[in-house]
Amino acid sequence: MDLKLPLAAVLITGAAAGLLLPELGSMAPQDEPRLLDARQASPASANGTDSAWAQDVVLAREADGHFYADVTVDGQSLRMLVDTGASVVALTGSDAEALGLTWDEADVTPVAQGASGPVLGVNVTIPELALGDHVAENVQALIIPEGLVVSLLGQSFLSTLGQVRMDGDQMIVGNGDG
Repeated sequence: MDLKLPLAAVLITGAAAGLLLPELGSMAPQDEPRLLDARQASPASANGTDSAWAQDVVLAREADGHFYADVTVDGQSLRMLVDTGASVVALTGSDAEALGLTWDEADVTPVAQGASGPVLGVNVTIPELALGDHVAENVQALIIPEGLVVSLLGQSFLSTLGQVRMDGDQMIVGNGDG
């Protein structure tokens, strides 16, 4: 079997993903976060994260090599890529809209620096984000209206967990008590 074609496809796909996805790992929101309330972004002063949970959640590695989590954002389901290198939760524009979130174009500002230049988005605070029994409140996040192909579950949520660890093709997230 000639491995040149599959390897080329992987390299091209990886390069394309690198160009399409900003370097969200270096994202540090530059403005005060805004609270997502009544399905619309609005000014907020909440920065803290409160959380409580019972059992660990085990995620299986998907065929593409990544881990995805089915989370609940203010009572609505959303599938997100678990990205331990992303500083904050990042929602695609379409996912934010599907959740009923809106923003004004005037709210879109540079929120980070990506490989191809500034990343434009809206700083927000998610009142409640849950993964299984794990619930975190006032989670810092970004809405990236364009250029992000999948929403990311980043450290602004993951750091509220007691653990995030790998075990073969599984990622275990939670309080560490099983």
